[in-house]
Amino acid sequence: MRLHKVRRTQDHWGPGLGFQMRKPGGERWRWHVYGATRFGDRRGIGRATASLLAKQGAVVVINFVARQDAAEDAARAIRADGGQAVVMQGDVRSREQVEDIIAKIDGRWGRLDILINNAGMPFVRKPLRDMAWAEFQQKLDDEMKAAFVLTQAVTPVMARHHYGRIVYVGSGLSKHTAPDMAAHGTAKAALTQFARYVAAEYGPVGITANVVSPGMVHTEATAFQPQNFLDRVAAMTPLGRIAEPDDVARAIVMYASRDSGFITGTYIPVNGGSSME
Repeated sequence: MRLHKVRRTQDHWGPGLGFQMRKPGGERWRWHVYGATRFGDRRGIGRATASLLAKQGAVVVINFVARQDAAEDAARAIRADGGQAVVMQGDVRSREQVEDIIAKIDGRWGRLDILINNAGMPFVRKPLRDMAWAEFQQKLDDEMKAAFVLTQAVTPVMARHHYGRIVYVGSGLSKHTAPDMAAHGTAKAALTQFARYVAAEYGPVGITANVVSPGMVHTEATAFQPQNFLDRVAAMTPLGRIAEPDDVARAIVMYASRDSGFITGTYIPVNGGSSME
């Protein structure tokens, strides 16, 4: 098994993340991460996760479809902070494009250790009574096709080294309802169950699969919410605030760590206690 060494003058440990990224001789492991994520937001979950993983010593491959400027900006910020990041374009719903990306990763580094599935698929917000089947189906198809294609593409590379971490980003709306969010919540519920099947099937070859499920998070995607609504959500949350992208990123990176090797098929809400499961 080919390992890439990292030598640094100081450790870059996230608080409380519990990483074990050292070989017995003291040198650090180099992980390779493929992030299929939404990079249109300078404060988003994907960017926060990529940054935190890079600080842990991972080589981060940032995937984008249309917003190359945002992806390149995230990669530059990681490199400026001493990390390693590259950008690759591809639609994660396209088997051909995803397989091309994975082949490039495999050819360049010889391994892929972590997949972060956080591709933000658009969806229609309206009541079920006003929704056409095609509008409902679009979110289901996009969400599940991306997860299906990505999983099938990365698992052979991971299985070759008997090691892999897959983290799917879900939503609290997969278990709880909100007005006009039926398409999104139903698709995320399907993703959560899909992750359990991945965990069951690929566990014997050393691959774990888990779901991080954010509640309300301060990002551009939630900027449309009125401030009085956000204040009410914060007031009903035991920890007294809305989540920041870094809160979700820390949970994702926890699942991606070596210390989480015996955790698979699980679902963790990141919502400050607003729903306790």
